[in-house]
Amino acid sequence: MTPTYSAGSLVTARGREWVVLPESAADMLVLRPLGGSDDDIAAVFPAFEDVKGAEFAPPSPADLGDQRAAGLLRSALRIGFRSGAGPFRSLAGIAVEPRAYQLVPLLMALRQQTVRLLISDDVGIGKTVEAGLIASELLAQGEAKGLAVLCSPALAEQWQAELRTKFGIDAELVLSSTVSRLERGLDLGQSLFDRYPNVVVSTDFIKSPRHRDDFVRHCPELVIVDEAHTCVAADDTGGAGGRASQNQLRYELLRRVAEKADTHLLLVTATPHSGKESAFRNLLGLVKPELATVDLDSKRGRELLARHFVQRKRADIRQYLTKEDGLSDDSLAEKTAFPADRYFKDETYKLSPAYRDLLDEAIAYASDRVEAAGVKGKREARIAWWSAIALLRSLVSSPRAASQTLTTRSATAAAASAEEADRLGAPLTSDSADSDTLEGLDVAPGAETDDAGARLAALAKRAAELEGTEHDLKLKALIKHLKALLADGYNPIVFCRYIPTAEYVAEALQGKGGVKATVAAVTGTLSPQQRIERIEKLAEEAGDSLAARRVLVATDCLSEGVNLQHHFDAVVHYDLAWNPTRHDQREGRVDRYGQKRDEVRVITLYGADNGIDGKVLEVLIKKYRQIRKDLGISVSVPDETSAGVTDAIVEWLLMRGREGQQEGLFAVDDLVDAKAAELEKDWNSAAEREKTSRSRFAQRSIHPQDVAREVAAIRDALGSAGEIRTFVRDSLNALGAVLRDTEGGDFTAEVSGAPAGLRDALAPVVGGDAVETGRPIPFRTDPAVGRGEAALVRTDPVVGALAGHVLNAALDTLAEGSRPARRCGVVTTDAVSVRTTLLLVRYRFHLTLPSRSGDKQIVAEDARLLAFQGAPKNAVWLPDADALALLGAQATLNTDLHFGERTMTRILGQLPDVQGYLESHGEQLAADLDASHRRVREATGEIVRGLRVRAQQPADVLGAYVYLPANTSTGEGA
Repeated sequence: MTPTYSAGSLVTARGREWVVLPESAADMLVLRPLGGSDDDIAAVFPAFEDVKGAEFAPPSPADLGDQRAAGLLRSALRIGFRSGAGPFRSLAGIAVEPRAYQLVPLLMALRQQTVRLLISDDVGIGKTVEAGLIASELLAQGEAKGLAVLCSPALAEQWQAELRTKFGIDAELVLSSTVSRLERGLDLGQSLFDRYPNVVVSTDFIKSPRHRDDFVRHCPELVIVDEAHTCVAADDTGGAGGRASQNQLRYELLRRVAEKADTHLLLVTATPHSGKESAFRNLLGLVKPELATVDLDSKRGRELLARHFVQRKRADIRQYLTKEDGLSDDSLAEKTAFPADRYFKDETYKLSPAYRDLLDEAIAYASDRVEAAGVKGKREARIAWWSAIALLRSLVSSPRAASQTLTTRSATAAAASAEEADRLGAPLTSDSADSDTLEGLDVAPGAETDDAGARLAALAKRAAELEGTEHDLKLKALIKHLKALLADGYNPIVFCRYIPTAEYVAEALQGKGGVKATVAAVTGTLSPQQRIERIEKLAEEAGDSLAARRVLVATDCLSEGVNLQHHFDAVVHYDLAWNPTRHDQREGRVDRYGQKRDEVRVITLYGADNGIDGKVLEVLIKKYRQIRKDLGISVSVPDETSAGVTDAIVEWLLMRGREGQQEGLFAVDDLVDAKAAELEKDWNSAAEREKTSRSRFAQRSIHPQDVAREVAAIRDALGSAGEIRTFVRDSLNALGAVLRDTEGGDFTAEVSGAPAGLRDALAPVVGGDAVETGRPIPFRTDPAVGRGEAALVRTDPVVGALAGHVLNAALDTLAEGSRPARRCGVVTTDAVSVRTTLLLVRYRFHLTLPSRSGDKQIVAEDARLLAFQGAPKNAVWLPDADALALLGAQATLNTDLHFGERTMTRILGQLPDVQGYLESHGEQLAADLDASHRRVREATGEIVRGLRVRAQQPADVLGAYVYLPANTSTGEGA
């Protein structure tokens, strides 16, 4: 008969020892290697393979280590934990170390029976990580069996990569380009969302009625909505077409999902207000219907909102868990290194005579067309209007964009009505902050209509002849300013409005008279994955040298969602966006957590005499910056208001192009001023509302003291940053690596001379070339690291590989090469006055977590240092702090090897005398673990009913270390 093994027990199979996991069954064991990671989990069938029960072998007294042995073994063990004993089930197993402030949404979520949150932290704070933390915890607890992320198709692959690499969640992409392949693998009548439990879905794709109904019926228990502000419209938004109707389709989808009372819903956006109170209320109504109408000025309304809404700006969390937050000291204080500010510089250029002539003739043509169309009908007038805007914007952008626009048929020419012309023309010529998707919006728009081909062809030919710095003084100015940025050590991104412009600029920068830097262009012609690959290739070609310089030329396909702070630190707006939010989104690609520069530079190029740029800059861009500077956050203004200003500017420009229209020109000039005044009024009003709401709705449901308590528990179970740093440095030194200190407490390690086992462990995570050729590996104290760097946190793959090697070498007394950690040690030191024994004990706990899907069985691990004075039979146990302090004890005398072995043999033989204490300590730890789980879920009594925690006995004594007072006669002399 095949024996049965309970979860958490040890077995021997395939020549090594394993831990039995809860997923095991009577005929199949799911095992994790002792000291191994989740990547090493295997299934074993006892009926066909030899599986035996195992007991953890005691330490060997002949395998003595030095004074560092205990600390290194403890750290290596804790780094390897994938199910730690803290109050959160997922933190030990994810590949990201959250900042303390990022735990706030997680704590809020765990206090709700069904999670409903609106996460609206500022750009660059880490909303994706906050949503991922909640997702991984709900999945780990069994509160959700799957998840769906709804996002723009441009961001789908990035979400998929974030979930996989940081949280270990494999998700399928559900896009218009993948759905046919996915549906071919379905059984008859099976839903796509039943077959694939974790999905990243294009909001644009899923909002259609056919797919929407299937998603609503079969969506996973957890739904995350990225850029959620695009899924609602203000109540007073008019018109059935355009952006409003697209928002309405998305809103209808989310409204039906939100109606499912047991669906967890996370809405993520940095701009929940978008200038309209009714849109904000509609968004809140998705989280909890009552929030759509409750008086938010009342105490009850604020308390209700506080349970479901978190919104913080950088200043709120730059310094966190300090005495200013109400804590007794700064022992848990955390500093998050955001750039201090953006340095703005507006640089002007003037048109060359030839370019001036072309623009004047184009304006005259567009003006005549708009005037002539106005008498033909509303449809013709709108077609002419959008064609005129397309022509003017492309001319201001670049000669190549102008040439393409002049020879491309206008999309609006096929419109059957004025409304359809508006729907077709607006996306390609405006810069709405709430664009349905950025895909395809960087294509140069057309301006040609049925009866204008010959004249436009002549203009296109003239535009093409203006390419180059002789006639295109905008390009000449760009090269000048880029050279200055590069000379100052910056690596800039140049943002262009249209694909032809980006390609034209990149060619010029790479050619004669360009810049001395590696240059690449990324536009909408590439898929999202190809864009990331090209950026990585650019960084690789430029090299890791501090002197290496790189320039990325991009369209707005990179202005949202893609994080570029590790490779770039400056932004140049080659083309002005007509919505200032787009500028903020561009700048936010580099001005975010992980940016190493304290000052991000922003250069805005604008034409002093093209009739458009100066007014857009003055009325829109500068006002936006001033509000952001005053409030510390960005405030969107409704697109309709800003569009009114830009429409007035275009009308003013067209009027200027007509001969004999000076009187009308003055009237339109007044209109521009009136629209600008209206915009400023609306904007100031929105800014005041935002300022008030930030104060009224500040995150107060989770107090810093609550966060501090859980941060302390996490560090107690999994290790602190200081412990990880000490472990990495001491281990690498002991293993023969060459360490060199750099700025800010960072260092590099060259590992080509380290043991083969370590090189083999590091090669998959840092690359074989770094291991074998001696390229130094940079280790950073800041967790936000770039390509080829390692962070001094337990979740970093390089740290994990190092810990795995140290732990395996410690457990294998026959391992070749240096073994920095050992399971035994005898140290003669003046840190103790009587013989003191330090035990490194590993505890396992069986957790029963009740969830909506039934009880979930989990095995958690903990490593504890326990110390006693005297003989084991009469042990005097020391406080935890005294036991921890022994790790820092320095050897005062060398200990005779034979004496050390005899001492160790005697102590190990007497350890059964302390077994009772070890068991009682394990029971206390189990009670503490039970209490911690109940504490973080204190507001949801139904969740914690049935929670059980049981310590598995006996615990494993992983290491034993004896500290002898230096005044005894056991040493060999100093």
